Amino acid sequence: MIRYGDEVASIARELRDPGDLEILLDRAESARVVMIGEATHGTHEFYTWRAALTRRLIAERGFSFVAVEGDWPDCERVNEAVRGGPGAPADPRSALVRYDRWPTWMWANEELVDFTRWLHGFNRPRPPAGRIGFHGLDVYSLWQSMREVLTWLREHDPDRVPVALDAYRCFEPFGEDPNAYGWATQFVNATCEDKVVAMLAELRGSDFGVWQNAAVVAGAENYYRSMVRGGPEAWNGRDRHMDETLDRLLTHYGPGARAVVWAHNTHVGDARGTDQADHGEETLGQLARERFGWDEVLLVGMGCYRGSVVAGPQWGQPMEAMRVPPARPGSLEEILHLTAPRDALFVFPADGQPDLLTTVLPHRAIGVVYRPERERWANYVPTVLGDRYDAFLWFDETRALRPLHTLRVNAHEPETYPSGV
Repeated sequence: MIRYGDEVASIARELRDPGDLEILLDRAESARVVMIGEATHGTHEFYTWRAALTRRLIAERGFSFVAVEGDWPDCERVNEAVRGGPGAPADPRSALVRYDRWPTWMWANEELVDFTRWLHGFNRPRPPAGRIGFHGLDVYSLWQSMREVLTWLREHDPDRVPVALDAYRCFEPFGEDPNAYGWATQFVNATCEDKVVAMLAELRGSDFGVWQNAAVVAGAENYYRSMVRGGPEAWNGRDRHMDETLDRLLTHYGPGARAVVWAHNTHVGDARGTDQADHGEETLGQLARERFGWDEVLLVGMGCYRGSVVAGPQWGQPMEAMRVPPARPGSLEEILHLTAPRDALFVFPADGQPDLLTTVLPHRAIGVVYRPERERWANYVPTVLGDRYDAFLWFDETRALRPLHTLRVNAHEPETYPSGV
């Protein structure tokens, strides 16, 4: 690992406060989209530094909105709060605490409260048309988005209610269980695809929010139908939906609009810099590069060596604060642990990249489900760092974020003798 020492020293910049991000802001000067990743969905440092970079991009570089790996309806409540919409709560925390779909901690956390309060204050003196938005890109809110469509149509466009109601009733027998719907489409003629397509066609050109909710229904229907078949189709359908939503948002905000995107490294990073491409998977970062051009997109990854994280031991189980053990030997994380400053920023050179950026290395990825005891054979993605990202934020030791909802503590670490400190 020491052979990388001189290379790391040549491109690493110590990260102490947001002022140290200046070189990254300069790199983002010409970007239309800046995507900021994270190696986990439950790490304090990832959320706080992502927010610090985003604040500077908004305040100093004129970025127009934040788009996140979250559900459209939930994020629209936050959007109304930070933009100061009619009837919106004065404190965005009220909107964040209402996230109730597992994993709630991804967006219902104190770190996001801090950022959205800042954004609310930043927006307050600005004219409504110039306020910075906060939007969700994901596909998981099928039934919630369907209800949002019906509610809006009944109030504003009752003539179009029948086509939306027809789609809604198609999903009713599945009791809002996506697995039940997905499996039913494989064994019986139960697909609602045609009814959803008819609804989309009917609502095209309608209110932006209602049409986006309809697009979420279409994306979710495709995702759940593809999920049970296996293979890359469900993953690709989800990332394509996020890419299309991002493009619609940029168009909606108008000429010159610029976006900051928050998502996991496995979405932000270019799949062609990993083995995801070998499995036929595409990523949001790759799709953005293809859609807007490499010079218009800046991809920023994050990583850590050890610490703690909020995650669930299995899907749907209560969240816990879990330890993150030291990274696997030979991994990117071990190399940076041995050679980089404790916290560091890497902005990759456009050419003449060192071996660290051109060698395939294991790079840790922790999702909302995490089993620390499986670290040695799971949770790593073979990565060519310089192909996957344009920049990287490094934290040697991290801690779990602070959820707004009840947190269960995983006590895998033994109590220290003699005083428990």
